[in-house]
Amino acid sequence: MYTLKNKLSQKKGVERCPECGSSLLVESSETGEIVCSNCGLVVSEESYDRGPEWRAFTPEEKAGKSRVGGPISILHADKGLPTVIDKVGKDAFGRKVDLPTRIQMLRLRKWQTRTQYQSPVERNLLQALAELDRIADKLHIPEDLQEEAAEIYRKALDKGLVRGRSISAIVAASVYAACRSYGRPRSLKEIASVSRVKKKDIARCYRLLLNELDLRMPIPDPRAYISKIAAKANVPEKTQTRAVQILNEAEQKNAVIGKDPVGLAAAALYIACVLTGEKKTQKDIAEAAGVTEVTVRNRYKSLKEQLGLDI
Repeated sequence: MYTLKNKLSQKKGVERCPECGSSLLVESSETGEIVCSNCGLVVSEESYDRGPEWRAFTPEEKAGKSRVGGPISILHADKGLPTVIDKVGKDAFGRKVDLPTRIQMLRLRKWQTRTQYQSPVERNLLQALAELDRIADKLHIPEDLQEEAAEIYRKALDKGLVRGRSISAIVAASVYAACRSYGRPRSLKEIASVSRVKKKDIARCYRLLLNELDLRMPIPDPRAYISKIAAKANVPEKTQTRAVQILNEAEQKNAVIGKDPVGLAAAALYIACVLTGEKKTQKDIAEAAGVTEVTVRNRYKSLKEQLGLDI
């Protein structure tokens, strides 16, 4: 679309057509060209297209786009910003490059790799994000939780909390904190099983992150664990629904305050199995929940008494 130019063309130093002297100049809103409407001469043109090569229909999509390259991601040590020399062996037009050029590109790639992460902080971050990616792959953690964990780790690194401590332990604690903050619980035992550190070390680092980074975590909801335990124990949906109802009743009577949410969920699921005739033992539920039979037994007795269940 072309529009008549006046003040803007004067700002660009174009007042009249140099060919015919006409002042009837128009500008294309798409290309930025200024054209004489009398003789058709392109008087001025933009050196590049200011519009994006992509389309976005929502603010979220627009935020995730960029003019060139992939979107910025904190899951990369460099946030995906630097230019990388490719290994394809072709130029920008898809034509194969000659042997001397390929050898030169190989040398440049080596130097880029050597110089890209020079500082200890950069190398630390590179190692940490690789470990985060490995844990996320093992536990099938979605990208939004990975980004939250990466953000927590970066804050810990900026405050010097990683110095003198295990990178793997801080990463695992960051993953645990991210899962807690999003209300998608993963137990310390689960994370420790795929990490290179012990459960107690992850717990210690998690408490450190809470205190030093002033993280605010929602109160863990035992109902969030029901479906996961039930899936491992092969408990049907109707029994899961009954377990959630039991926890709702327990919450109304303040019977869940200060209790381990996993143990409560396991006990509620066991009670639901008894009430619905599902043949599951305390051992079956305890193994699926990753807790001891004693924990299930104690929480079972407590819920049974406080809810007045005759089973």
